[in-house]
Formats: sequence, C-alpha cells, structure tokens
Amino acid sequence: MNQAKSPVRVAVLGCGIVGSEVVDLLLAQRQDLTARVGAELELVGVAVKEIASAAVPTRLDPALLSEDAVALAKQADVVVELMGGIEPARSAILAATAAGASVVSANKALLAQDGPALYEAASQAGVDLYYEAAVAGAIPILRPMRESLAGDTITRVLGIVNGTTNYVLDRMTREQLPFDQVLQQAQQLGYAEADPTADIEGFDAASKAAILASLAFHSRVALSDVYREGISSITSADIQAAAATGHVIKLLAIVERVPDGQGGDLGVVARVHPALVDQAHPLASVHGAFNAVYVEAEAAGELMFYGRGAGGRPTASAVVGDIVTAARHKAGGGRGPGESTYLGLDNLDVGQAVTRYQIRLEVKDQPGVLAQVASVVAKAGVSIEAVRQTARPQGGGPGHTADLTVVTHRAAERALRATVQALGELPVVAQVEGVIRVEGE
Repeated sequence: MNQAKSPVRVAVLGCGIVGSEVVDLLLAQRQDLTARVGAELELVGVAVKEIASAAVPTRLDPALLSEDAVALAKQADVVVELMGGIEPARSAILAATAAGASVVSANKALLAQDGPALYEAASQAGVDLYYEAAVAGAIPILRPMRESLAGDTITRVLGIVNGTTNYVLDRMTREQLPFDQVLQQAQQLGYAEADPTADIEGFDAASKAAILASLAFHSRVALSDVYREGISSITSADIQAAAATGHVIKLLAIVERVPDGQGGDLGVVARVHPALVDQAHPLASVHGAFNAVYVEAEAAGELMFYGRGAGGRPTASAVVGDIVTAARHKAGGGRGPGESTYLGLDNLDVGQAVTRYQIRLEVKDQPGVLAQVASVVAKAGVSIEAVRQTARPQGGGPGHTADLTVVTHRAAERALRATVQALGELPVVAQVEGVIRVEGE
C-alpha cells in the first residue's frame, strides 16, 4: 500500500488582481490539483500590504493573511511571488530559496534585472524557479522555448507582448482614431494604467524581450541590453501610410541571433519598437489586447503562440501551472531546468541589426528629386526596394511639394540611420516625416 505523501505547503505573496485569482484557483480546484500533483497543496498563507484593507477571495480564511512576506516565504515549500517591483519581492524570493522553497513568479521587471542572481540562488539551494506568467500572460511560451524546443536552434523571436499598446494601435488602425483619444479610452476600460508610461514607451515589452532572448539564445540578456522605442510618436498619418503599402503597425519585441556570415554568430540583438507588419503575416491579425509570440527555429520552422496576454484569471492560469510543476518536484523528487547560458553570446548594439526601413519624405515637386534621393541611399550602401510618390492636396508643380515614400532592402541598422540623416540634409527634402522599420518579411 502506497504511503500518503506529505502536503506541499504553498505561500502566495501578493493578493492583487493576479494574486487573488491564483488563491481562488488553488482553493476552488483543490481536489483536482491534489490529483495532478500527487500530494495535497496546502495554502499556508497569503501576504498582503495591509490586512485591514485587503480585498481577498471569499473562499480564503482571513486567518491565513500576513503582512510579513519575507517571514511567510520561509514557511513554505513553494512560494508564489506576485507582489511586483524589485523590493521587497527580491528579498522575499531570496529568503524563500535560502529556506529550501521553490519559487514561482510573474515579476518580469525583477527577472529582467536580476534573473541571473535569482537563478544562482535557486541553483545553490537545489530548488526550482519558474516564471511562465512573466511573459504574455496565459500564453505558454517560456516552457516550450526552454523545454519543447530544447533540441532545436531558435534563430529569431518576434512578439506582440504588451496588450495595452496592441489595443491602442489596433483601434487607431481599424477606427482611424488619434492616439490620445484611444489611450484615454483604454484607461477608462482598464486596459491602460493611470500612468501608462511603462506600456506605451515600451519598458514592459523590453523586460519581456530580455527574458525571451535569454531563454532563446542560452545567453544572459538584461533589460539594459534591450533597445527600446515606444508608440507615443505614432500618428494617424503613420497608420494611413502603413495601410497604403499593405501593412499594419505593431509594437514588436524582437530578439535574434546576428550571424557573422561565416557560419557563426556575432551575438544577440534585442529590440522593442513600432514596426510595419505585412497584412498577410499572422502577427497582423492579432487584435485588441491579445498577445502573440512568433518563433523561428531551424528544424521546427515557424511557430506562433497566441492568446490573452494579461488579465487576472488568464495570468493566474499560467501561475498555477507553474505551481503544479514545482509542487510535483517537491512531492516526487526531481528539478526543472535551470539557467542555460552555455552559448554566452555577446549583446550587440541595435546598429548591427539587419532590417528594412520605410522612410516618408516631403520633397520639392521638381525634376531630379528621385535621382538625388537614390544617389544618397546608394552612397550609404543601401538599396531601394520601392518608391512611391504622390502629389499633395495643393497640387504639383514648381513651388509645391510632394510625398515620397522609400522602402529599402534589408541592411544594417547603422547604415539605414545614416541614410535617413543624409536624406534629411538634401536641399530637395523639405522634411523627413516618418521612419519606421519593416519586419516579419
């Protein structure tokens, strides 16, 4: 007769939107989770900032509430960190691992900043560190990259990993609304924070890009290694120009191995910025606040993971999945994969990325303009794929200007930047109206 296994003690640190849903799922699915783990999951405590004002699930016994996250972290076998931010989350995680607890976290900012230190602490203690919910909410992307694709070579990952920016750009595209109006509506609907800076300026997506790059390329990539641009400068004119060339604008997190041209790697480039995506590409059809991650691998080819990238219940689903895995290891023995940095690729400046540009110019409407533009582009070592010129509403002819759109072939980012600067200095160019990269082709 099999002897019953001891319960696996679980502590949840943080009981906000995601934390309260995690607690509710643990209590509501107690029997099923016990069967899946092979041992009972015993909730030993929930850390909150203030017990008196905490909004907690009705199923939760108030006696389990605590205001001391670090002390609670030392009493569990699996600690679930959902407080967010750097401190006291970092101290609580380190206290948990030092006490022999495995850790589940959704803290993208902390993982992007201090991931190596957290991995090292987990390794020294012989415990697990899981964080599926830190990137793309409910979408299972980190585990497939870390485990299912462990026998393959990932070359590139493109992701829509921030629901707020995708919602804003999607509304601007489909309803032809200005940025400020859509952002205000997003805040009213709860899709954007009162201070939306982390989302619309790309900081949130950059943290996720660092995590994706580290896993994909078995190298340490920190938040400071990620090039970042937000969407606050995107205008209705940019949206219309994209549509005219068969594209939509998305904020993409892009991580890729940059080859040296001799069968090896120069390193990793990680970047977050708005990009033109062809309307036929799968990422172009990701609407609203949904997320999607598009993975390119040598053997598996192209894979896309799609779903809800935020929200309490969807994110809680990913968190509880990690809890089950960590608890299984506690109950039955074994450990999950740790940090893999064997490639140790260098983190490269975005100038070494290879991409394409769409450059919109206001030029003088006179003979010879195209020749001058083509000459400048060629001198920078860049070739032109397409040129489109349209007259402005006032009509063409001497003294008037026209709109000129230039699409380049793929070239190094540094060469493309030099091209834009040189074009802006041409006497026949009134102004450079917009520059945006073309990706996913």
